[in-house]
Amino acid sequence: MSILKLTNYLNLNTHPIRLNFRKERTDGLVDYYHAHQGLELLYVHEGGGMAVVEQQIIEMSPGLILIFKPYQLHRIHVTPQPAQPYIRSLFVLEPDVLEQALTPFSGLQTFLRMLWKDPLAPPAFQSEDPAAGELLLGLHERRFESRPASPVQLEEQLLFLTAFTDYIRSSCIPVAAAPADRPAPSGSAAAEKMMAWVESHYAHPFELAELARAVHLSPNHASAVFRKYVGSSLTEYLTARRIRQACWLLRTTGLPVQEIGREVGLGSFSYFCQLFKKHVGQSPHRFRKEG
Repeated sequence: MSILKLTNYLNLNTHPIRLNFRKERTDGLVDYYHAHQGLELLYVHEGGGMAVVEQQIIEMSPGLILIFKPYQLHRIHVTPQPAQPYIRSLFVLEPDVLEQALTPFSGLQTFLRMLWKDPLAPPAFQSEDPAAGELLLGLHERRFESRPASPVQLEEQLLFLTAFTDYIRSSCIPVAAAPADRPAPSGSAAAEKMMAWVESHYAHPFELAELARAVHLSPNHASAVFRKYVGSSLTEYLTARRIRQACWLLRTTGLPVQEIGREVGLGSFSYFCQLFKKHVGQSPHRFRKEG
């Protein structure tokens, strides 16, 4: 299985908004690091698990809203429980389309820009009034049932996303990796430190011993803790982070492909191309051309 999937999610180039209401994803959920073109808003109705995003491990529970920026590396892991399905709504959009629609509402437009562009923006919010969230989503779910994509539907989608963005701003509170009155388990905190270390060092040759020293663990213990709390090996996470950054540079800069390989810590050009094609499904040159 690929450890990274990067997609033009639901083909946003054809239609800039995709709304997917209240779908059960208990079975068949593909659990790997991925990133994609649009801004993604995920609302948890039922069930739980964990999300890995921005070097944080966030516990999922009903009423949680996760915000994934364009091309931001993230992973969802559902914890199966008897008679407790995982049900979520998923809204993916080109954020500049919503930004333009919010022009008359300057405060809400500023809030959207923060969610979209601010690297320090919280990656998750917890509803203070879940009943209101369920009512809002349920009302609009009925409106969009079996309607084909059209200019009229786009207007209605933007009206819903305006209301939902305002709901996040007015009725939800930012979620940290662990509540203030409950420290994160020591293993979880160590795993987050290791992800932060990778974030600062992925562009350099990887040395497990160096990472282990930074978190005051032995190399074997560091590897075991990371796998337990993040759900993948350190090497898999590092590779996903490097490939995600390469995708971003290919789409947003004119740097030569060989230089991009060096920028993400993969000095061998042939190995970079081989690794990129393995995890993205096409060569770096084709990925840039089709962007």
